Amino acid sequence: MANSAAALPKGHFLIEPYLYDVRSPHVDSFGSLTYMEYGVTNRLMLGVIPTFTYNRATNGTSSAGVGDASILAQYSLTSFREGSAIPAMALMVQETLPTGRYDQLRNPLVDAQGSGAYTTTVQLNTQTYFWMPNGRILRMRFNLGGSFSRQTQVDNLSIYGTPEGFHGDAKPGRAFNVDAAWEYSITQRWVLALDLAYHYAEGARVTGVADSTRVAYRSPSSAYVGFAPALEYNWRNNLGVLVGVRVFTGGHNSATTVTPAIALNYVH
Repeated sequence: MANSAAALPKGHFLIEPYLYDVRSPHVDSFGSLTYMEYGVTNRLMLGVIPTFTYNRATNGTSSAGVGDASILAQYSLTSFREGSAIPAMALMVQETLPTGRYDQLRNPLVDAQGSGAYTTTVQLNTQTYFWMPNGRILRMRFNLGGSFSRQTQVDNLSIYGTPEGFHGDAKPGRAFNVDAAWEYSITQRWVLALDLAYHYAEGARVTGVADSTRVAYRSPSSAYVGFAPALEYNWRNNLGVLVGVRVFTGGHNSATTVTPAIALNYVH
């Protein structure tokens, strides 16, 4: 879950597709997202993240579509140097584009694929390495970020809880996240990983009209803690596979979800 602070060398690229299944009490959300990143310079990296979803409810209804896509830019502030107390640090700016369906839904439980709002995330990524007594490496990441969204138009049934016949606007609240991750090299090919995450989001503000009645409310804030153990195997120094599971513990106004995932990592 924690983004890397390492910089791709100029002219090199990373492709990392994920397949996952977000399992919650009433719906399975199968999906894919793919990190595609390119080193413009030895410090500046640009990337795109397309997503696709397939939602299937316990009552048998289902829906598939394109999810929200993202573009990102990351600039390396410092590089890791052995013996230095300063970790590798990078400033990342990511823009989420509302390409997924979010309103005019038949069934919000399965039809929704996105947030409907342009969202900007600004995040500081850090990364450092520790040499263990047995000579193996423990890599640690610690990232802090915040997000804010623009107002978006909403019609009829939507992810914001609006009823049929509603016409108005919604503005998601600001969000804050912190991620910590550790990767331990068992051998040159096998790696154990563990991520811990905390996320807090303010409630969305909704205003509009439904059946000639003025509607105005703010949804409650939400927070959750998550963890993700994983195992990675590397065939070569630029090609590996990652298998893991992400668990969100169902904190304040948040559902408990369990998400098995598999990813392929290729760097050239």
